[in-house]
Amino acid sequence: MKKLSLLAAGFVGYVLGARAGRERYEQIKKTATRVKNDPRVQEKATQAADLAKEKAPVVKDKVVAAAGTAADKVTPSGSGSSHRADLEDQLNPDNVALQDNPYPQGDLP
Repeated sequence: MKKLSLLAAGFVGYVLGARAGRERYEQIKKTATRVKNDPRVQEKATQAADLAKEKAPVVKDKVVAAAGTAADKVTPSGSGSSHRADLEDQLNPDNVALQDNPYPQGDLP
């Protein structure tokens, strides 16, 4: 798979950097279209899409588990959700409990 990615990157770089003119561009475009429409390539693309759909729930579960593990490492032990609530209070600019003077200032009408 890495070889294929390398070849694709090289191909794109060549096309973008080529100064061989319109004829060479058209030749490359025609070859790329022929490869893309090849039944073997289409079959492999379908297989890759099916595999991705099949593995998506497993990958999702692993990502969720990894995120939970990372969150546990960031959250201090023993404080749990109360620590999160404290952080939310500190980050909420409308929270008047943490303001030095929560009352309106100046002359009122």
